[in-house]
Amino acid sequence: MEIAASPQAIYAAFSAPQKLMAWLPPGGMTGRALEYDFRPGGRYRIALTYDASAPAGVGKTADRTDVSAGRFVALEPARTIVQSVAFESADAALAGEMIITWSFEPTPAGTRVTVTAENVPAGISQADHDAGLRSSLQNLARFCQGG
Repeated sequence: MEIAASPQAIYAAFSAPQKLMAWLPPGGMTGRALEYDFRPGGRYRIALTYDASAPAGVGKTADRTDVSAGRFVALEPARTIVQSVAFESADAALAGEMIITWSFEPTPAGTRVTVTAENVPAGISQADHDAGLRSSLQNLARFCQGG
C-alpha cells in the first residue's frame, strides 16, 4: 500500500505504544499495549479487543480478546521492522511464532509499505489475516496523514 507520508513518519508510528495502538487494531477492535520496548531485541505484549457487537467466543485468548507477545527482531529506522509474534491461546491451531516484516520504500508520492508474514498459524485463514492487515494499513495511512 502506498501512503502519502515519509518513511520516517511511518516508522515513527511504531515507536511508542500510544501511537501504535492508535492505528494497529483492525476495524471493530481496540487495543492496548501491556508491554512495549521498541528497540532491537525489545519485547512487547499487546491486547486487541473486539467491539461488543462481535460474536461471543471470537477472541483467540479470551471471549473477545486476542493477546499476542513477541520481540523486535530487527529495526532499521525508516526502512524495515521485523518482529516475532505469538498468540497467547490454548488452541493448538493458533500456536507458533509468526515473523512479520514491515518494509518502507520511498516513492514520489510518499512511501510504499509492504507487510509480509511468515509462519501464520493454521487457525488463522489467509482471508482473515489479509483483511486484518489491510484494515491496519488503512488505519496507518489515516494516522500518518493526520486524518
